[in-house]
Amino acid sequence: MKLLDTSFPEVKILVPAKHSDERGFFSETYSRRTLANAGIALEFVQDNHAFSSRSGTIRGLHFQVPPFAQDKIVRVIRGAIFDVVVDVRRHSPTFGRFETFVLNAADWKQLLIPIGFAHGLCSLEPDTEIMYKVSNFYSPEHDKGVRWNDPEIGIAWPVAPEAALISPKDRALPPLSAIPNYFDAP
Repeated sequence: MKLLDTSFPEVKILVPAKHSDERGFFSETYSRRTLANAGIALEFVQDNHAFSSRSGTIRGLHFQVPPFAQDKIVRVIRGAIFDVVVDVRRHSPTFGRFETFVLNAADWKQLLIPIGFAHGLCSLEPDTEIMYKVSNFYSPEHDKGVRWNDPEIGIAWPVAPEAALISPKDRALPPLSAIPNYFDAP
C-alpha cells in the first residue's frame, strides 16, 4: 500500500495494491502495520457501508467530537464520489480550509481523514456505494457537522443546490462560524 500526501499533512490518500489475474483480483485494503510503519497508529472499531441510489446525493459535512471523535478511512466499492474534508480545528493554521478528491471504484484509492476534519461527499454516479472504517463508535450525542453549502467555506459541489439530494438533518447543520472549539485549546 502506498500513502500519498495531500495539502493537509494529516490527511492521506491510501493506494492499496491490486493483484489481478484471469480470476479477478486480490487486494489488502487495510493494514494496521503499514499505517504504523508510516507513523499512523490507529485502531478501527467499526465499519460502515453507505449506498446512494442517485447521483447528486450529498452527505455531510460530518464529524464526531471528543470523547467519541473519529478517524476515518473512506473507500468507494461501486461508483464514484466527490469527497471533501474541512479542517474544523479552531486553532489550526488551516482552520476552515478544505480539499476535494474524486474517489471511485476503478482507481481503488482511499482517503484517511483524521480527527478534527469534517467529511462530506457527493455521489457522482447512480448506485454508488462507499465503505468506511472509523476509530470510535457512533454516538448520536457527539455527532456534529457543518452546513454543506456554507459560503464561508466555499466548496464548489458538482451538483446544483436545487438538484442536490440532502437529508433534512444535513440541511439544518450550522455554518462553520457557529461551531464551538471542539478539538483544541487556545
